[in-house]
Amino acid sequence: MLRPVGNITKMDPAELKMLKKRTDAATAIIFFIVAILVLRLWHLQIQQGGEYLQRSESNRIRVQQLAAPRGNLVDRHGQTLVTNRPRFNVIWIREDAPHPDEVIRQLARILELDISELLDRIRAGADQPRFIPTRLKEDIDWRTLVQIENNSFNLPGVQIEVQPSRNYLHGNLASHLVGYLGEINQRELEMFRHQDYRAGDPIGKMGLERLFETYLRGEKGRSYVEVDVRGFAQKQLQIQEPLPGNDLQLTLDLQMQKVAEEGLRDAAGAVVAMEVNSGRLLVMASAPELPVESFVGGIPRALWQGLLDDRRAPLLNKPVQGQYAPGSTYKVITTLAALEEEVITPETSFQCNGSIIFQGRRYHCWQRRGHGQVKLRQAMAESCDVYFYYLGQRLGVDTLAKYARLMGLGQKTEIVLEHEKEGLVPTAEWKRQRHREPWQDGETLSVSIGQGFNLATPLQITRMTAAVANGGRFYRPKLVSAIIDPEGEVVQELQPEPEREVGEVSNESWELLREILVASVMDQRATGRSARIKDITVAGKTGTSQVVRLSQIEHFEEDEIPYHLRDHAWFTAYAPAEKPEVAVTVLVEHGGSGGAVAAPLAKAVLEAYFRQQEDPTLPATAEQKQQDEE
Repeated sequence: MLRPVGNITKMDPAELKMLKKRTDAATAIIFFIVAILVLRLWHLQIQQGGEYLQRSESNRIRVQQLAAPRGNLVDRHGQTLVTNRPRFNVIWIREDAPHPDEVIRQLARILELDISELLDRIRAGADQPRFIPTRLKEDIDWRTLVQIENNSFNLPGVQIEVQPSRNYLHGNLASHLVGYLGEINQRELEMFRHQDYRAGDPIGKMGLERLFETYLRGEKGRSYVEVDVRGFAQKQLQIQEPLPGNDLQLTLDLQMQKVAEEGLRDAAGAVVAMEVNSGRLLVMASAPELPVESFVGGIPRALWQGLLDDRRAPLLNKPVQGQYAPGSTYKVITTLAALEEEVITPETSFQCNGSIIFQGRRYHCWQRRGHGQVKLRQAMAESCDVYFYYLGQRLGVDTLAKYARLMGLGQKTEIVLEHEKEGLVPTAEWKRQRHREPWQDGETLSVSIGQGFNLATPLQITRMTAAVANGGRFYRPKLVSAIIDPEGEVVQELQPEPEREVGEVSNESWELLREILVASVMDQRATGRSARIKDITVAGKTGTSQVVRLSQIEHFEEDEIPYHLRDHAWFTAYAPAEKPEVAVTVLVEHGGSGGAVAAPLAKAVLEAYFRQQEDPTLPATAEQKQQDEE
C-alpha cells in the first residue's frame, strides 16, 4: 500500500515513479478538458457566432416610432382644406428575415413589383442597423394588405406600418400654395439631425408644408413591443402616443379659391385676391395645378418628367414666380406719374389716329382706327395707347421708374413663399450696365404702356391696385392668420404688417386716379366693362401684353395665331369703389384680350367675395352648389 505523499521522508524510487505517473495523468486530463472548452468556444464564437448574435438581438424589446398626424390647413372661415388619412406601408426588418431571398421573391409577387426595384430599396438602407425597418412600398390598397396579412407566416421580417398621410379634401386646390411632402433625403437628415427625423420620414418639400414644417409635423410617439426570434410581436409593453402637429388657419377663402381655379381650368395663369386694408390674401391660384396626390408616396418618374416638359410650366407658382410684361395695367403708374409731375391736367387732350410716328418708327394703338381727340379719363377707360405714348415722352423712363418703384414694382413683396421674383423696372442706367447700350427714347414709349423691358408678377400688380384703393398704404402679403394647437388654442396670431405709405403722392392725384379707374369699368365703352357687378361699383384696368413683336403675328388671322405667340390677358380691380375692401388681379397666359378673358374671371371672384361676406357657408357658384350636393 502506498503512503501519503506528505509522509514520504525518504527517497523511494518506486514511489517517486508512481507519483510521477499520477501527476502526468492529472495534467493530461486537465489539457483534455481545456481543449474541449476551447473547441466549444471556437464553435460558438466563430462558426455559429453570426447566428447567435442575430438571435440575441432579436430576443428583446423593440422600440417602434409612431408617426404624428400633421396639423390641418383650414381657410379663413375654418373650413378644412388639408387633413390626414391612414396610409398602409410595407416595411421589412432585415434581422427578422433568416432567408431574405425567398421573402423578397414572394413579396415582389404580391406587390406586383420587379424584384430589382425591391432590392434597390433594400440596398439604399443597407447602412442602417438591421433592426431599422426599410420601407418597400407606400400606400398599398386593401387587397394587397389582406394578401400580406394572410401570408405573414411565410414573410418573416415583413410588417405593415400604419402612417398618417395627407388627405386633400378638395383635390389639387391651392396646390402651389399648400405644397407637398416627400421622403426626407440625406442632406435634410444632416440639416435636422437634432430634430428626431429618421430615414424614410415624410417632410415638407414645398409651399406651406415646407415653410411651416416645424409647426405642422407634431411629435413622434413610441411603442415598446416584446418580439420573438422571428420578429413577431409577442406583447405590447408600453405605448407613448404621438402628439399631432399644430393647425394653420390660412387667410385664403375656400369658395373664392374654387371660383378662381375653375376659371383657370384648361388655361395657364394666376389669380390673386387681397384685402386692401390688411394685405391678407384671399386667393392665390396658379395654373396648371400641381397633382399633389401624386406626390404622396413618391411621384412616378414619368409624371415628374411630364411636369418638367410641360411648356405651360405647372411647377411655377405664378402669382410670385411668374414675370410678365404688365401691359396696360401699367398705365396706372404712367397716369400717377403724369399727374404728380404736372406734365398734364385731366383736361389735357391728344389726337389718336391709331398710331404715331416717333423717330422714324411707327407706334400703334390697339385701336387701329384711332380714338380721336381724347382726354385722360377716356384714354384710360378705352386704354388708348397713343395718349400714353405722349405721356411717356413728357415723363422719360427714369421718372416712370421712380413711380413704378413707389408702387411696389421691381422689388419683392417679402411674402413668405419661396423663390419670389422681383420683376424688372428698367432705367437708362440699368440698360447701360446690363446691355452696354444707351437708352433709346422710343423704348420709353413702350415702357409707358407696360411693354418693353417691364416685368411684374401678379402679386405685385395686386399690391399696386390695393395701394391705389387705400390711398398709398402697402402691407406685407399674409397667408397665415393663426397657428392653433391640437386642443384648439391659438398659439400664435399673425397680425397684418403695415409696411410703408407712399407719402410722395397727393390726395388729389389718388382721388383722380380712382375716379378714372371707375370709368375704366363703368363707362359705356370701357375696356373693363365685362367686370361690372350689379349694385357694386368696381374700379379696374385691363391689360393685353404682347409676348412677341407685332410684326411676327400680324400676318395671322386672330384665331390662327399659335398659342405661344398670343398676348397675355390682364385685369386688375378693386371693389367697392366707394369703400374698397378687396383687390383682384387675373393673368391668363396667352389668353388674348384682357377685357374679354381676364375681366370676366375677376368679376366672378369679386362676386364670390361679396357672396361670402353675406354667408361664408354658401357655395360660391351654382356649379359648386351642385358639386357639393353630389
